[in-house]
Amino acid sequence: MKIETLVTMANQIGDFFRSYPDVEQAKHDIASHLKRFWALGMRQQIVAHVKDNNAEGLHALVSDAIRENSALLA
Repeated sequence: MKIETLVTMANQIGDFFRSYPDVEQAKHDIASHLKRFWALGMRQQIVAHVKDNNAEGLHALVSDAIRENSALLA
């Protein structure tokens, strides 16, 4: 899948969880959502994008969620 599509999808998930008052819970829930609903290949692509491309295009909350939970997602 194109990384641009994955970035857009991840940001949409982040937009939903951004309203959470607890930022740590929001990051955990973003990662959990990705784990539950994204195929392994999609998760590996987005984790690699965060590592290799400095999370280009991702909202800060989403990139932080992926960085902090990369072991869960891979």
